[in-house]
Amino acid sequence: MNKTYQWGMIGCGSVTEIKSAPAYQKTEGFELFAVMGRDINKAEAYAKRHKVPHFYDDADALINHPEIDAIYIATPPDSREYYALKVEAAGKICCIEKPMAPCYEACLRIIAAFKDRDLPLFVAYYRRSLPRFLQIKKWIDHHKIGTIRHIHWNFKKPANAFDLSKTYNWRTDAIIAPGGYFDDLASHGLDLFVFLLGRIKSAEGIAENKLGLYTAKDTVTGHWNHDSGITGYGTWDFGADKRQDVVKIYGNYTAMKEISRFRYLERIPLS
Repeated sequence: MNKTYQWGMIGCGSVTEIKSAPAYQKTEGFELFAVMGRDINKAEAYAKRHKVPHFYDDADALINHPEIDAIYIATPPDSREYYALKVEAAGKICCIEKPMAPCYEACLRIIAAFKDRDLPLFVAYYRRSLPRFLQIKKWIDHHKIGTIRHIHWNFKKPANAFDLSKTYNWRTDAIIAPGGYFDDLASHGLDLFVFLLGRIKSAEGIAENKLGLYTAKDTVTGHWNHDSGITGYGTWDFGADKRQDVVKIYGNYTAMKEISRFRYLERIPLS
C-alpha cells in the first residue's frame, strides 16, 4: 500500500493561494493536512477556502503534530532558517519556498542540519519540470546548439506603482530580503541554469540600490563559471525604462539560441 504524506504548511501568503496549496492537494500521495498563520482568524479562513482540515497560529504545534510527515515553509525569507531547523529537530521532511534563506551561510547551515539527520530537504524550484524548460534542456542534451560556451541573461523592468508609492513591501525590505526582487525572481532562473548546464563553481557580482525607493538592492550584475567550464553573465535592473527578459545561450554550432521572456511561464513557442 502506497503511503500518503500528510503535509503541514507554515505561512498563508499569496504565493500559496494559487500555486502551493492546490499543488499539494492535487499531487498523488500528498494531503495538505494543516496550515499555520500568525493570525488565527486568517489561518482559519485560509483553511476553509482550501478545505484544509486543521489550522494553527503556533508553528511548533503544527511541526510536532504526530500525524504530519512533512512541512512546507512559505514564510518571508528571514524566518525560513528558524523554521527549517525546527522541522529538522522534529525529524521531518521539509520543502522551503525559494530562496532558501537570505544569505549563503544560512543555506549551508540548513543543508548541513538535514544532511546530518539524513532527512529529505527541498527548495521550491518547480520550473525545472515545466515543458518550456525541458525543451531547452533537450536542445542542449541533443547538441542542437553544439558545445555550450556561454550563457547571458538580461532582465529589466520598470519600478511598479507599488514601489513608486513607497508602500511597505517585505520583498524589498533589506532586513527580510536583502536582494529584493533579485532574490525573489532571479533565483528561479539561476536554478534553471544549474539544471541546464551543471553546477556553478564560482560567482562574483555587484548589487546596489540605485533608485532609493526601498532599502533592498534594485540593480545586480554578476558573472559565474560552471563546473563544465561554461561561463555566464547576467544583469538585473528593477528600475529600468522598459521590460526586457532575454537569455542567450552560445554554442559552437549556431551563433546563439535566444530565449525571450525566459522567466515567464506563458506558452510562448520556442524555436
